Amino acid sequence: MRFKGLDLNLLVALDALMKERNLTRAASSLNLSQPAMSAAVARLRAYFRDELFIMRGRKLVLTPRAEELSAPVREALLHIQLAIVSRDTFEPSQSERCFRIALSDFMTVVFFRRVMERLTTEAPDISFELHELADDPDELLRRGEADFLICPELFLSDAHPRASLFTDTLVCVGCRANDKLSRQLTFDSYVSMRHVVAKFGRKRKPSLEEWFLLEHGIKRHIDIVVQSFTMIPHMILGTDRIGTIPLSLARYFENILPLRIVDLPLPFPEFCESVQWPALHNSDPASIWMRDVFFFEACRVGSPGNAA
Repeated sequence: MRFKGLDLNLLVALDALMKERNLTRAASSLNLSQPAMSAAVARLRAYFRDELFIMRGRKLVLTPRAEELSAPVREALLHIQLAIVSRDTFEPSQSERCFRIALSDFMTVVFFRRVMERLTTEAPDISFELHELADDPDELLRRGEADFLICPELFLSDAHPRASLFTDTLVCVGCRANDKLSRQLTFDSYVSMRHVVAKFGRKRKPSLEEWFLLEHGIKRHIDIVVQSFTMIPHMILGTDRIGTIPLSLARYFENILPLRIVDLPLPFPEFCESVQWPALHNSDPASIWMRDVFFFEACRVGSPGNAA
């Protein structure tokens, strides 16, 4: 099919190239030979009158013109997929849909495992690709690389619809044998004890409690920095270190590790775990069904909310 002289099949090739940034991988993702993909690149360059891609080693680097085209091309292809290709009635028990979800390992443990348990019988052929949260999560939705984001609401943008799943709060955890960890933890004890803290992503973003402490000018003795909340309980066992993690995660680990959970001596605000999806998926039957599954399972963890 052509539109104003452009073979629309070339947009599929262009999208694959911009996503993979590698000619061989892009060709493989479309089941094309490398000569066929090279020919597509030549035709794209001729149509747009731009190089589009510059080779640096084995990686394709986008030109400014290609960067401009990236989002519109991805959005156009998503529109076609949702409006034309994916409008059949969605039957979970028969579907082989693969959902791509970006979420933290914390939410994988306390929430998503419940989803998997339910779908084992309800939708056995549905599969999932779970990705870590990027430093800019909204970019995953904009590029069409994720069907859902699951993370604290304060990290979500206003560019796409979202809904609350459940609220959680932070607690202090330590080894059960840690005599220094009193049930009535004082502020002075909390800031002076050795802490294991989590920082996230390539930019090493601080965790929720770190944002709060920095905002109030409170410093503590940080002994170990790890990549995620789920690593904290393992780093405090057999030591006098403490950590600050979500209550739902602390309760999960309390059943399998010798942990002690105590209230924090600071008024940390509750936070809301939420789900967000691309605006283009708002009326997609499969996305609607998956959201309903999320909301149902969120009831088992905390209090669900309404779509924004």
